[in-house]
Amino acid sequence: MTHDVPDDFNASVIAEFRANRGAVGGHFAGARLLLLTTTGARSGRPHTTPLGYYPDGDGRVLVIASAGGSPRHPAWYHNLRATPRVTVESGVFTYQADAAVLTGEERDRAFARAVESDRGWAAYQAGTSRVIPVVALTEAPGPPDFGGLGFAEAFTGIHDGFRRELELIRKEVAEQGTGGLGVQLRINCLTFCGGLHTHHTGEDGMMFPALARQHPHLEPVLDRLGREHERVAALLAELERTVSAEDAEPAAVLREVERLTEELEAHLRYEEEALLPVLGGA
Repeated sequence: MTHDVPDDFNASVIAEFRANRGAVGGHFAGARLLLLTTTGARSGRPHTTPLGYYPDGDGRVLVIASAGGSPRHPAWYHNLRATPRVTVESGVFTYQADAAVLTGEERDRAFARAVESDRGWAAYQAGTSRVIPVVALTEAPGPPDFGGLGFAEAFTGIHDGFRRELELIRKEVAEQGTGGLGVQLRINCLTFCGGLHTHHTGEDGMMFPALARQHPHLEPVLDRLGREHERVAALLAELERTVSAEDAEPAAVLREVERLTEELEAHLRYEEEALLPVLGGA
């Protein structure tokens, strides 16, 4: 959870986030975190805030304007109400997004999912008379922006992002106990599967053919990576099937997550060892 905090604390988190491609320690260690830059409603100047978020599928994420249960909305919320086009930093990618405040049942369902994941949101809502807003951030069309990172840095940063998300999902599933699988956790899993599938499809269709043309000696390496993509795709499909079952049990999901984690880590490690030298990251 994230709320208005002193500027010096925000500045230190922002600096750490940018220096470590989205990885931070301390209060936010292990959390899903993004940097949201809004345009000041009064000043017109950019303001950047670190915020926790929830995946929502279909290219959008959710942030919650809790302000720690304060009676007033946080400043960033007022800013995006005035100027809905915002900038989001994910750790590797920087992109423009359109902010939309959810209303009615859509807001209530999204907030309930957040409470299901962390009861602290309910405590914040109970502590204030205002309805805590939930905001959807939808990525605007456009080419990828690596925020000044070199290609090799971005390559490993993307991998590390998948590693962090999968480890967080593993932890969340393990903490589900013996009950059914939570709605938000299903979305987290399915969003991860979709993102990794898209990443590997892009490598197969664009990156690997380009490398094969430029570095013919890599053909055996690229063939192996393509076969590994197929094995990972099969594990992703099984995880999706398990997660999507109406009676999905956390123990079964955890087994699939752990199988995927083992296979994916071996694949990413080999890919980095084999390709970073030609990508400029040796």
